[in-house]
Amino acid sequence: MDKHHGILYGTVVILMVLQVASFFSISSQITQTQASLAQTTSTLNKSLTTLITDSLAKERITNQQTFTALRDALGEQQAFQDTIQKDLESLRSSSGDFSEVISDVIKGVVSVGTDKSMGTGFVLTDSGYIATNQHVISGAKRIEVLTHDRKVIVATLIGEDVARDVALLKVEATLESLELADKLPTVGNKVIAIGNPLGLAFTVTEGIVSALDRKGPNGQKEYIQTDVSLNPGNSGGPLINTRGEVVGMNNFKVGNAESLGFALEAEVVKSVVNALANATILL
Repeated sequence: MDKHHGILYGTVVILMVLQVASFFSISSQITQTQASLAQTTSTLNKSLTTLITDSLAKERITNQQTFTALRDALGEQQAFQDTIQKDLESLRSSSGDFSEVISDVIKGVVSVGTDKSMGTGFVLTDSGYIATNQHVISGAKRIEVLTHDRKVIVATLIGEDVARDVALLKVEATLESLELADKLPTVGNKVIAIGNPLGLAFTVTEGIVSALDRKGPNGQKEYIQTDVSLNPGNSGGPLINTRGEVVGMNNFKVGNAESLGFALEAEVVKSVVNALANATILL
């Protein structure tokens, strides 16, 4: 009997050992499976994250390219519209109608008055720099400008070039400026002068360019000859082309002769005012 009990106990122990071993084996397999599943999940997450990131990056690039192309197209369209507008204004002017040009340009013209004389000037920068003839302000104790909207503003003399007959003024006001042409007009081109002949403020006269590179009082061939009517008070005013650009500064006419007016070339005016601006490049 004891022998049978011993065999029974031994069998029970063996079965228990086998169950424990089986339990640990199954636990180990579960742990490995969980680790493998976690690794697979991590790999899938990384792959999905990479895929999403790449997709978003490609979409951003595509959107940026689309935006850039749209911006460039809009810019080209605006430039085209600006060109068309200028061409239309030029066409109107060449047909004898300067009204579109004058309505814009006259805002950049001022009447210059002193205790000595009267003349005209034109606005170079929105910050209030104005060009006129030196002889208009020569010896003056007080200088004032009258704007197109009838405001009177005291002006300060920044500098003057007697040889070129150019003076640079400054007013403490925001004004609409005119654009200086970057090339000379052609003989025969239509031009207009805006000035204050005999005190008649903002008078417009029309003519054509008669000749270029005429010699002035300073001995330099820097003047545009026109048949535009000029009278006392026009001095220092702008000579305007059909695009509304300043091609010259009206300076003088020959004696009592008719249709013999002269304007200092815009490029020379630009060079002089930059030199007078106390080391500040205006234009």
